[in-house]
Amino acid sequence: MILNKLKFCIFVFFLLYQTIAVSKTSTKKDFNPRYLSNYLSAIVSYNNQNNENSIKFFNSSKNLINKHESYLEDYTFALVLNGEVEKAIYQIKANKNQKIKNFFEADLLIILENFKNKKFKKNVLLLENLKKYNNSNNYNLLIYETLKGYNQLFLEKKISKNENNLGKLSLINEAFFYCYLNHPETNLKFLDIIENEKGEYSRYLFFYLNYLVKNNQFDYAYKLVDKIEIIGSSLLIAQTKLWIKNSDFKKINNLFSCQNENDLLSEFFYLISNLLSVGQEYEKSNFYGYLSNYLNFNYNYIQIVSNYFDTNKLDKAKILLKRVDKNDQVYHWFKLKKLSQIISENKSEEESLVYIEEEFNNYKNPPLNILLDMGNIYKRNKKFIKSIEIYSKVLNQLDNNSEIYAEILYRRGGSYERIGEHSKSDKDLIDSLSVRPNDPYVMNYLAYGWLDRNYKIEEAINMLEKAYQQKKDDPYIIDSVGWGYYLTNNFINAEKFLQRAIKIMPRDPIVNDHYGDVLWKLNRKIQARYYWKSVFESAEADEELKIKVSKKLLKGL
Repeated sequence: MILNKLKFCIFVFFLLYQTIAVSKTSTKKDFNPRYLSNYLSAIVSYNNQNNENSIKFFNSSKNLINKHESYLEDYTFALVLNGEVEKAIYQIKANKNQKIKNFFEADLLIILENFKNKKFKKNVLLLENLKKYNNSNNYNLLIYETLKGYNQLFLEKKISKNENNLGKLSLINEAFFYCYLNHPETNLKFLDIIENEKGEYSRYLFFYLNYLVKNNQFDYAYKLVDKIEIIGSSLLIAQTKLWIKNSDFKKINNLFSCQNENDLLSEFFYLISNLLSVGQEYEKSNFYGYLSNYLNFNYNYIQIVSNYFDTNKLDKAKILLKRVDKNDQVYHWFKLKKLSQIISENKSEEESLVYIEEEFNNYKNPPLNILLDMGNIYKRNKKFIKSIEIYSKVLNQLDNNSEIYAEILYRRGGSYERIGEHSKSDKDLIDSLSVRPNDPYVMNYLAYGWLDRNYKIEEAINMLEKAYQQKKDDPYIIDSVGWGYYLTNNFINAEKFLQRAIKIMPRDPIVNDHYGDVLWKLNRKIQARYYWKSVFESAEADEELKIKVSKKLLKGL
């Protein structure tokens, strides 16, 4: 942060110095200090990720466009991040000063416009020029190599061998190259990606299904989606499953075609956007996300929405969410959850729950993933009886031996435990372990509940030891093990484990309470009261825990 401020101060000093120099050699008519002020305001707004304000100030200081080398680059970024890609391209093309256009994104945008207008020959020289930026970062190299390969494909209608190995991206590009040419081995190429064990490539199920639908292989598409578990699937895959089940093939064809050059490139830039988002480079991710959207307007804007939520740009997310078609159940539900989240942030959790509950009740026959989502929402909001009702409906539609069945038993068991239905909770958790033996989180939850009830202490501790061997760095499991030692009067070992837990989760009220208890038993009473007091003052602690802790603060243990 300090480094960024220092860089900005140096930039401002340089800008002021350069402006003074310009003003000395220019007439008063050429220079207006207001332009400088607006440019500085634009930079500040841009650095604060307020793109709308930055564009307003950039537009008010355009007279500086040929006087400051970074102006056009900053303005270009601001426009793209505001979704105005075509305007950014216009500004680059309108400016004849090659010196200030000498940056990677300027060349890239002109290349993308040529792709969009099918002017592939023009891109041959432009791509050679783009090559000079390859040493700047790995993303520039990936973009150059991929666009070069696509340009050759679009020009020659054949696959040229790429000598550079781009890892899994080479495998993905090859599948799309084959699909573009409608090569008979396209299905094998997609299956190579989907069945790859080294990574998560379920997204490419969509492109395989899209290819099958395009080639009228409907029976095989139906069989394939029947095997897809809608619970746990991505938005794209879950929605595609519903489209195919409802024979809504037009939706699939309209969303993407591997015979469409723009769609192929749009998917590539989505991939770049996604990689940057995973690395929490949200601004760059949005930049490439908007490039993806420029090439295919109805595609991939969900990534940008997610980025806006991660950076608390809720108003901008809300604007993009307006694009969602209410007839697409999975995407529409995603939109409703996000709007509910905004209500929670801006108003209250109670109003947020009322909103999402009313919207959920409009679904006559919600898909399993939406049903499960609602159960989870009820549980998060401590509406445990309602969550149990929903979880029970989901369980009735699942295979009793499936992983997801075991997971939902675990969740329902947790809800039963929270309303004091201990026998039902124990049964669900034990049944979950019969499907997924030795699951560390289920064992931890069951064992902790037993410890809390002073029930089957030895068996609980054995379970916790098994869980700990699998998850030695999980703070919840560490806390449970420590609490097990505490209940068996092994305060020395209890303190060791609870100290580790509190270092990982210093604000957790349960851990603080447990640590305070063990410190008291070790006759470190001043420290014990310090941790109890932190529980009493915690916004995360419930009233029942605060009452218990207040008594400890008065009388100790």
